[in-house]
Amino acid sequence: MPSELEELVEFLHHGNTQIRQLACEHLVGHSSDPAVFKNPQLVPIQDLKLLVRDYPPIAKNALTILVNVSHDGEVLENLASDDAFVETLLKKITNPKETAADEVAMLLSNLAKSERLERLISLERQTPDKSVSTSPYALDQLFDCFVKGADGNLNKDASFDYLAYLLADMSKYKAGRDHFLSKREYDGVVPISKLTVFTEHKSDVRRRGVASTIKNVAFEVEKHPLLLADDYEMVEGVPGVNLLPYILLPLAGSEEYSEEESAAMLPDLQLLPPDKERDKDNEILTTHLETLLLLSSTREGRDKLRSVQVYPLVRETHLHVDDEAVKQACDRLVQIVMRDDEQAPRIEEVIDEDQKMEEIF
Repeated sequence: MPSELEELVEFLHHGNTQIRQLACEHLVGHSSDPAVFKNPQLVPIQDLKLLVRDYPPIAKNALTILVNVSHDGEVLENLASDDAFVETLLKKITNPKETAADEVAMLLSNLAKSERLERLISLERQTPDKSVSTSPYALDQLFDCFVKGADGNLNKDASFDYLAYLLADMSKYKAGRDHFLSKREYDGVVPISKLTVFTEHKSDVRRRGVASTIKNVAFEVEKHPLLLADDYEMVEGVPGVNLLPYILLPLAGSEEYSEEESAAMLPDLQLLPPDKERDKDNEILTTHLETLLLLSSTREGRDKLRSVQVYPLVRETHLHVDDEAVKQACDRLVQIVMRDDEQAPRIEEVIDEDQKMEEIF
């Protein structure tokens, strides 16, 4: 005899809208346990995928449940491998009037943990509302949602912050890094240059995902000249990304430097306000330090870091941040930047594993 919870799950495909809505509302509180939705044969998951296209209150609850259960491997693969379902999510998130766009962003960021989502990099689909994007590529459209939609500027009901984690996961793939580091035909811009401004955004989620994306693209050593060049310099026919100020500013606190050190620093770091605070998220600090370590893998990169006085900034970060991972990253960077250039460092690709699956309660 089925339990009350099993009976409630069966109501997800009931013909009465109010009953479906009540079932969804009650089941949100049970969505920490994926097992509730896996029997029989993932039928409840199939129901929830259909409910994502239902009336807004039902769809929002269905999305919340799917976000919470998508950390289960079997559920994740079921969702990520369903082309029609992924298209439904893309259609919803690129609709400026979608009230559950942030829930869709969270679900897509979870689905990106599956390698099946790598197909988003080359996926062509219908171009959405021109205010969102004019590109026919899904990844460009998601990128534009993230950039244009910050702080509710594209959709009053959404910030799109969680797409930062999807972008980070896409940048784990060579095709993704190439995408982020190449000029896009539809707007003539190198995508990674649109992300740098968010390294000091108020959202921890947005900053964390952007930091990881920047770190991942820095594995492309041949693109370091593009990343390090100033935005008024042309590299490969496009303006330089001017990355350094954006990853150094989060490391900077209110400390004072000698006149000699300060004079050689980048202009953005020379006249910081007395209340300047370094990023309080130690994971983000560690990620930026690791990006600097990657950028120091070439002689040109090390020379650039030395010339803009990265060492004093790292020294003060080591002194003022009481976190072992941050201190170790500072030590490694100093050893590379300050040592003999005869001992060139090896660069080994490391895939970020620190982006956690999101849950909503």
